[in-house]
Amino acid sequence: MKITAIKPYPTWVGHRNQLIVKIETDEGIYGWGESGLSGREKAVVGALEHYREWLIGRDPFAIGAIWQGMYRSQYFEGGRVLQAAISAIDIALHDIKGKALGVPVHQLLGGKQRNHIPTFASTSAPPGEEMIAQAKSLKERGWTSIRFFPAGADENRIHEPRESIAATTKWMVKAREELGDGVVLGIDYHHRLSVAETASFCHKMPSGTLDFLEEPIRDETPEAYESLRTMVDVPFAIGEEFASKWQFLPYIERGIHQFNRIDVCNVGGLTESMKVAGWSEAHYVDMMPHNPLGPICTAATIHFSAAVANFFALETRASGAELYSHGENSDIFPVQPKLDGAVYPVPDAPGLGVEVDEALVQKQSFKFWEAPKWVRRDGSVTNW
Repeated sequence: MKITAIKPYPTWVGHRNQLIVKIETDEGIYGWGESGLSGREKAVVGALEHYREWLIGRDPFAIGAIWQGMYRSQYFEGGRVLQAAISAIDIALHDIKGKALGVPVHQLLGGKQRNHIPTFASTSAPPGEEMIAQAKSLKERGWTSIRFFPAGADENRIHEPRESIAATTKWMVKAREELGDGVVLGIDYHHRLSVAETASFCHKMPSGTLDFLEEPIRDETPEAYESLRTMVDVPFAIGEEFASKWQFLPYIERGIHQFNRIDVCNVGGLTESMKVAGWSEAHYVDMMPHNPLGPICTAATIHFSAAVANFFALETRASGAELYSHGENSDIFPVQPKLDGAVYPVPDAPGLGVEVDEALVQKQSFKFWEAPKWVRRDGSVTNW
């Protein structure tokens, strides 16, 4: 079997672009992958076109060797754009191999260790009564892990971290009071805080209010997270933007965090994800995968989650509490994972278990999208 074509489709689905990739072979077997670098899909398409020239004619079963060739054999290794392209290719190759062998992808990763995949769901309302109501509804429908979002920018895209902290903490305390101790509660601050601001945020709540704090500060400097680790007692969930095992290295080795928010569509696909998972297991760090994209990302992450021992919960955007569609209701994906209550069943169909209406994809258009550009009241740039 040989690779004959690599076809990237940057396509607007729901409220964002999804970069889905089809790899074809000379035996008629094809695979689907997805890239995770949201907002920079055109850059990833360019990387895919470069890789395509090297990949045509290669054996799609040689997944590990292909990964090494894409990462190491160009001198300028890694980086988020290249790793996003590698991720999509790697996932598609696993889909091909599973279909060719007649086995689900999790069998290629060592076999499933669980029969279903627990998920955590997120509220969409800002801190307030509606947020509490959404969380109660999620709990009633079976979710035992719930994530919140803090107070964000105003209508002028002005965001002051200290004001956000003041508006958020009292509602986190209220959420714990209303939902009880049997539910895992966390919040994603989307790296909008500084070290000092994060410490203040945590200290304004009783210990035990939160079970995890996601991405409170930017990840470029592990030493900053180490400093923060000495100030607060809330477990950290970090890593959704990491693009290799090497970016995870200091966090895992230094015991900085407790949950890996690994993204199979950013980190280098399933090949790299399994390496990070094994390394994390040795340091008692649990996998809590990032999953904000479409059904292909969800399917790939379900297979990964089934095959690793050190697993907490998979992010889902299909709970009904979210504001936006991520393709779950799109005709583009006639076959895709479906929630069963608050869990995803582990599929047994060959490959990923996802099908794409390619003719419909070809009719969809790409839309340029920029992440919100937030500022402080003085006009200076702040993180979104």
